[in-house]
Amino acid sequence: MDRLERFYKIDQLLKERQVVSFALFREKLGMSRASVKRDLEYMRERFNAPIEYDRGVNGYRFGKPRSGPRYELPGLWFNAAEIHALLSTLQLLSGLQPGLLDGQVSPVIERLRAILGSGDHSWEEVARRIRIFQPERRAGKAAHFSVIAAALLKRTRVWIRHYNRKDDRETEREISPQRLVHYRDNWYVDGYCHLREDLRSFAVDAIREAELREARAKEIPAAQLDEHLGSGYGIFAGRDVQWAELRFTSEAARWVSAQLWHPKQRARVEADGSYVLEIPYAHERELVMEILKFGAEVEVVAPSSLRERVAGDLKRAAGRYG
Repeated sequence: MDRLERFYKIDQLLKERQVVSFALFREKLGMSRASVKRDLEYMRERFNAPIEYDRGVNGYRFGKPRSGPRYELPGLWFNAAEIHALLSTLQLLSGLQPGLLDGQVSPVIERLRAILGSGDHSWEEVARRIRIFQPERRAGKAAHFSVIAAALLKRTRVWIRHYNRKDDRETEREISPQRLVHYRDNWYVDGYCHLREDLRSFAVDAIREAELREARAKEIPAAQLDEHLGSGYGIFAGRDVQWAELRFTSEAARWVSAQLWHPKQRARVEADGSYVLEIPYAHERELVMEILKFGAEVEVVAPSSLRERVAGDLKRAAGRYG
């Protein structure tokens, strides 16, 4: 164990156990008494670590922050969520087409690079060693996104020509955009459709044309939006919500149990190790696609309509192989 690794180990022990005896430090670090003392003193002097010895509990703990520089160890100062956010933002900004933000994007990119390189490694090394892949991202026209965003913020209606992939046809709609949603690396606009006189979600990448209208947008309360578009599974939400019960094998459970499919999901582990997941959904299309990803590792228990749909899709898939 090298010295920097020992410092991280000391930091981890103090954070996890609150109080650490000298004997435990020696045991975990595999070092002599003198070496442990040197490391603790070095952390106090060089990193301003607020490490204190508490005679009452006969151990070391983190005390109140000391005056001077903030205590931190050298290295990459990001957790998993922060590094994902920073690299994703950098990737999105670097891929922007010329447009409204031409004069503002470069300084932001440089600032992000400076933040990424604020530890012991350059931002180039961070970007080279840590990758963000977006396999489900669909490309759309930046101009259409800009029109939708402008209508959303100006609170005006927008006319769109939208391609329905399921029916392989285009329709023209006038909508009052309510919010933009980034879901699974793709953008959707939640809006009030004046043709259907109801709330709908439209994939921005499927918009073929978009034009601003002068008419004021119809305002929908946030609670109504959440009830209609946020209650079911994924982007295909709605008012008439059903609950799907899925049983995954014990092997698949190792992955599925770590995933959040829906904020309101319910789950339990059965005696045989299988994992039962219950999630709400309003339209089954996207849910079926997710279920089929797991093949023979999942069974739809309920409702019967969803079970029959998945069984039928699997039979048709098997039929392609003779």
